[in-house]
Amino acid sequence: MSTTLQAVRGMRDILPEHSRYFALLENCAREVLTAYGYEEIRLPLLESTELFKRTIGEVTDIVEKEMYTFTDRNGDSLTLRPEGTAGCVRAGIENGLLHNQVRRLWYGGAMFRHERPQKGRYRQFHQIGVETFGMAGPDIDAELLLMTQRLWRRLGVEGLELQINSLGTPAVRMAYRAELVAYFTAHQAQLDEDSRRRLQSNPLRILDSKNPALHHLIAGAPQLSAALDDESRAHFDGLRRLLDGAGVAYRVNPRLVRGLDYYTKTVFEWVTDRLGAQGTVCAGGRYDGLVAQLGGRATPAAGFALGVERLVALLEEQAAPPPGAAPDVYLAVLGEQAESLGLLWAEQLRDACPALRVLVNCGGGGFKAQLKRADKSGAALALVLGDDEVAQGSVGVKPLRHDVRQCTWLWPDLLQAVSGCTAADVPRLLARND
Repeated sequence: MSTTLQAVRGMRDILPEHSRYFALLENCAREVLTAYGYEEIRLPLLESTELFKRTIGEVTDIVEKEMYTFTDRNGDSLTLRPEGTAGCVRAGIENGLLHNQVRRLWYGGAMFRHERPQKGRYRQFHQIGVETFGMAGPDIDAELLLMTQRLWRRLGVEGLELQINSLGTPAVRMAYRAELVAYFTAHQAQLDEDSRRRLQSNPLRILDSKNPALHHLIAGAPQLSAALDDESRAHFDGLRRLLDGAGVAYRVNPRLVRGLDYYTKTVFEWVTDRLGAQGTVCAGGRYDGLVAQLGGRATPAAGFALGVERLVALLEEQAAPPPGAAPDVYLAVLGEQAESLGLLWAEQLRDACPALRVLVNCGGGGFKAQLKRADKSGAALALVLGDDEVAQGSVGVKPLRHDVRQCTWLWPDLLQAVSGCTAADVPRLLARND
């Protein structure tokens, strides 16, 4: 017996009513990023597994439990990318984009992690990532945050809070790590299973625990800010001055850490309370040691990734629905000669007014059936082309959204009338003809 096939768990179909919001976000992001001088780079979905082990860290949850990894026919271990920064750095080194150069890059696409699916979290998810190279000061950190704030305004997304922190240099983190291990070891009986596992491998991640039972214990842990060196403190103070001067509201969150090992100094998150546990919609920071870690020359770097699904969820809740794919004009064709001519005339109409969305009736049907389809399509006008109209070189124009009588246009006159018009003007212009 055949079984109906379904999408793999955690990998969903994005239907037209939702994909409109994806397109809105992607188009806005492209416009904003381009306006700031960022260039698009397109990266492969598959990378060597070793890339992520070396960058994300072998003892992180992503590498230990969440990556989609397999051995290909050549015996190579490959992984579907769980994040984009590692691949972008690899591409930069491999193609000579980074050494002694300043780069502002961005990319978008699907990422893959084998997590427990829930609202705002899927096993195939989408990110827009931004990476900068060759700029060591806090000014580029501030630009990243100003750019994301502008994107939220363009999208109409409200209520996001910016949280910032500094993780210091690798040496500072190592010293702080030892303090954390000592503190949490003394309270090991109070830790949950995940935190006990992280105690020796990645103790900073305990600070990011979402378990309410641990919040009091975490609140009493040593603070990284007290351990910062002068260089890291000056960098963080510089960032705060720039944000204050630009009027960017933020909160210093001393417990903010990132789940990836390569972060140094500045880290940040834009968060919301509208998505339950998945409250982070954009996160990033500096990763000054990553290029050298992958074999390139030491290069300062900073960037972020925004979660497309999470922002789409906010857009669907807060923003006006983006326009759908409703046509401006529906061309009804009645009779053999009209069917032969209809597709050609539709192409001529698109040539005359490229922005006009023209839907041609396909699949036959009588006059009433085609007008019913035209109305259901959402078109403002139906153009009626029958054999009589073919003989006369004309077309009937029937307004569908206003109580205006049907009229007739000679086809050359109609093409001339709509030439150079905006799509919004065409229904009003054609309906006025006597």
